[in-house]
Amino acid sequence: MEAKASQNAGRVMDGPTNPMVTPLLTDLYQFTMAYAYWKAGKHNERAVFDLYFRKNPFGGEFTVFAGLEECIKLIANFKLTEEEVSFIRKSLPGSCEEGFLNYLREIDCSDVEVYAISEGTVVFPKVPLLRLEGPVAVVQLLETPVLNFVNFASLVTTNAARHRLVAGRPKMLFEFGLRRAQGPDGAIGASKYCYIGGFDATSNVAAGRLFGIPLRGTHSHAFVSSFMSPDEILERSLCSSDGSNTCEDFVTLVHSWLSKIQWLKSLGGIFGETNQSELAAFISYALAFPNNFLALVDTYDVIRSGVPNFCAVALALSDLGYRAVGIRLDSGDLAYLSSEARKIFHTIEKELGVPGFGKMIITASNDLNEETLDALRKQGHEVDCFGIGTYLVTCYAQAALGCVFKLVEINNQPRIKLSEDVSKVSIPCKKRCYRLYGKEGYSLVDIMTGENEPCPKVGERILCRHPFSESKRAYVVPKRVEELLKCYWPGKSGKVREELPALQDIRDHCIKQLEQMRPDHVRRLNPTPYKVQSNDSNGVGGASLT
Repeated sequence: MEAKASQNAGRVMDGPTNPMVTPLLTDLYQFTMAYAYWKAGKHNERAVFDLYFRKNPFGGEFTVFAGLEECIKLIANFKLTEEEVSFIRKSLPGSCEEGFLNYLREIDCSDVEVYAISEGTVVFPKVPLLRLEGPVAVVQLLETPVLNFVNFASLVTTNAARHRLVAGRPKMLFEFGLRRAQGPDGAIGASKYCYIGGFDATSNVAAGRLFGIPLRGTHSHAFVSSFMSPDEILERSLCSSDGSNTCEDFVTLVHSWLSKIQWLKSLGGIFGETNQSELAAFISYALAFPNNFLALVDTYDVIRSGVPNFCAVALALSDLGYRAVGIRLDSGDLAYLSSEARKIFHTIEKELGVPGFGKMIITASNDLNEETLDALRKQGHEVDCFGIGTYLVTCYAQAALGCVFKLVEINNQPRIKLSEDVSKVSIPCKKRCYRLYGKEGYSLVDIMTGENEPCPKVGERILCRHPFSESKRAYVVPKRVEELLKCYWPGKSGKVREELPALQDIRDHCIKQLEQMRPDHVRRLNPTPYKVQSNDSNGVGGASLT
């Protein structure tokens, strides 16, 4: 099942992004169970499974749901090839009957129904993210891949959203994790889901092509250190931005500006002799990209060399009608260095009369994480953009989300998984899920009800209860009610299918969702748990986290 397209209800559905995603991307026991179901004549019994998680990641009290699109793409194109059936024949015990292999050749997901929360929604433990209904053997074959898609995607998206909340909306966030990600698939997925979680761009060119994510990147320390002196620059001319004239010796123009800023009294003579190999690299990069000049200034000495060299090149570009972008800091005390650089930019704007020079963009990188962003915010800094890699895409603070896939109903009979650990007890039966909002616009509580129970109504008082503690009850009067589970794959039910939104729409939805959460639920330290409960009138059993 390579990246082909399937058609359902007259609409074409592309195959999974990764061509390695086939019906064989599952655990062996899914096929052994499928055979046992078939052997017992149970394979076509109608089953309902919930996919959910038990605990929010990163010590927080919220999660962002992602990965739905890949789940639907798999389901829309689920069909074993003859080669895949042959491999299953070899992998199962020799007692496996030919009739089962014929069954495998015929199965698809045309009789499967998928109900899910919209991708990019803020979600909470125990609430089903997806509900799959269909022949028990087929739905179990889907268990492992959908868990794989949702676990990683939701974890990375949540990590990105947490970084966004700490950094604040005005700051730009760039995902720079390709070289540190867990393989090509981890890198591509991380770029996509970091964008959903609120990042503004990626350095990953392949992800930019696949998903339309904005790209950002300039040069490395190697580019700077590869130059020896400005004498290496052979082509020195640069045409002005409006094409009206040409500077025949841009190198000399840069040197003249460097001399001027070195003697500015207002800077107190802090600039001495700058590194000329660095200056040569900056000039060369500016000649190549006069409209997008952003320099990495920490190869040698940020304040005494990198910043003055950048300023000289930026001022020379300004003479020709171009506007430099700014600098990147990749080491050192980012709060101090960014603040000092900003002072220099403001001084040059004031002393040399260059409008807007004080607003040069300062980008910071260097193994940043959520804690670093929080510390910088508390210290005070002048960074406009953060490039974040390792800790973001690898989810260094937590390895996995821990989603589970549990049978909750078969042949219209509720099923439950019991455990001595109360947190692992599943909530039986097919459910409907609602989010109730208060008068201030924030969400108050998520409610699970039985499928046939009446839905909560705006303005009506609703009694919510804890599933395992009868004394924990609360009344809620919602100002708005939102049903969470929608039909994204109707199978043969004839129901209207929700269209999968574009990536940008998912990202916008995620950002809006975070804004609708009460600040104390999403704050980094000591967040308030969000309540997930059941309606008192049903037999669901509820699921409160408090």
